[in-house]
Amino acid sequence: MNKVPSVLQIQNLCFQWPERTLFSDLSVSVPPGVSLIRGEEHTGKTTLLRLLAGDVHPRSGTLAIQGNRLHEDPERYRQQVFRTDPRSESLDQISAASWFQRLPGRYPHFNPEALPDLIQGFALTPHIEKPLYMLSAGSKRKVWLTAAWAAGTPLTLIDQPFAALDVPSMRFLTELLQEASEHPSRAWVLADYEAPVALDLASVITL
Repeated sequence: MNKVPSVLQIQNLCFQWPERTLFSDLSVSVPPGVSLIRGEEHTGKTTLLRLLAGDVHPRSGTLAIQGNRLHEDPERYRQQVFRTDPRSESLDQISAASWFQRLPGRYPHFNPEALPDLIQGFALTPHIEKPLYMLSAGSKRKVWLTAAWAAGTPLTLIDQPFAALDVPSMRFLTELLQEASEHPSRAWVLADYEAPVALDLASVITL
């Protein structure tokens, strides 16, 4: 049987804040499917996602998505990874519809045809033209999740995926994750305190 190649390779990753070291020589290969970064508060889950996205820089180490290394070609690397910060206010003045129209310019494999089903599944239709600052935390998170599944990136990073979601949206997201867990070439990495219920994980990184 042929071994499935990893989507993300983390080699000897080291990172520290001025007050503490978070990661020292962290080496992990993330396969296709859904993986979990698990840890308690202040263990570095969100920081690790930011590192994997290329939003902050490690002290040393190598990050590569399907062989494309962050330090060698940052732009190409970032085109292959999707991450947003649900707490960010950087897009608050535009609507979800306007943001979605921008995303194909950033993500080469963005799939606009996937948007209608995702928008319906997350019940976003009444909010799609509203500026994001008018949306609740839950609706704003649903906008990010819709973009994440339409982006078509080899690597998708999601921090606390179920936070602030209503029950129907949690159910829909679970269905999306179950489908993602069987994908042969793309990886979704979740950061949370525990694994989603009834989901087969490809790997677990415990912090």
